[in-house]
Amino acid sequence: MTSVSLLLSLLLGVADVRGGSEFRICAFNLHHFGESKSNKNEIMITLARIITRCDVCLLQEVRDRKGTAVSKLLQTIRRYDTRNQYDLLASERLGRKGSYQEQYVFVYRTNTVKVTDRYQYPDNMPGDEDAFSREPFVVRFKAPKTSIQEFVLIPQHTTPTNATKELDALYDVLQNVRRMWRTENVMLLGDFNADCGYLAKKNRDKVRLITDRSLHWLIGEDSDTTVKHSTSCSYDRIVIHGEKFNGAVVPSSAQPFNFQQEYRLTEEQALNVSDHYPVEVLLKVSSSRSFNGVTSFTSSFTVFQCFCLIICHLLS
Repeated sequence: MTSVSLLLSLLLGVADVRGGSEFRICAFNLHHFGESKSNKNEIMITLARIITRCDVCLLQEVRDRKGTAVSKLLQTIRRYDTRNQYDLLASERLGRKGSYQEQYVFVYRTNTVKVTDRYQYPDNMPGDEDAFSREPFVVRFKAPKTSIQEFVLIPQHTTPTNATKELDALYDVLQNVRRMWRTENVMLLGDFNADCGYLAKKNRDKVRLITDRSLHWLIGEDSDTTVKHSTSCSYDRIVIHGEKFNGAVVPSSAQPFNFQQEYRLTEEQALNVSDHYPVEVLLKVSSSRSFNGVTSFTSSFTVFQCFCLIICHLLS
């Protein structure tokens, strides 16, 4: 890579990564992420660009049988964004079939958020055992810069053919977590397959996650979370429990992130990354708070960006 290209790549990374004035939670179905994708540099850089936009990012459809692809992704993320510190937390490999299993993986910034607890849902509800193909891996976070301070994330990637039943069963997981951790600040998120042919409108009144008025579905049914131009389905969702947590959300901030448009990719290039767009939401923050002494230094990076532009111009 030439000096000019390296500087431009660095400048691009600085411009992509958001500063300390917002707190972003994301959920992203990576579509069969494993060894094959991890060996393709362009895909990994695009994934790093997307994931480093987020303080916490839930990854789904991670099929890392050898346990190397996720480690490589974390290394790429750390090289791409040196302004923040990143770590990850992964579930065990989940799935009824040994030949097809997935993991839930949370990638998070350790300078803005801390994992305080985790819980692999046992899926043993009396009368409804083994409700999930991939039972939720629930994680509790502390985020001092946010107005909510602490929250719980319940991830779910439903089986398309069983989406209605699994979405309803998520309600039991929610109640279980509320009782166990005595918290009302819970967010459910992931690829719910909650649209088009997988969640028929006639079945929605059977899903407690939809009918309970204390739950707020933040990604609307008119949102398209699929990359293919031939489809328009809001499969990926974010659901907030309780008025307090809902009040901590920046209004109208929940949306899919169209990385194809943002990064000027062709449909084929975007599909090589994933067939889903990530969904995201912003939490309100207090500008006076810092995390372990870390505060926003956006202005200094603005100067750095200008310096890079000058150097690139001189070298051109």
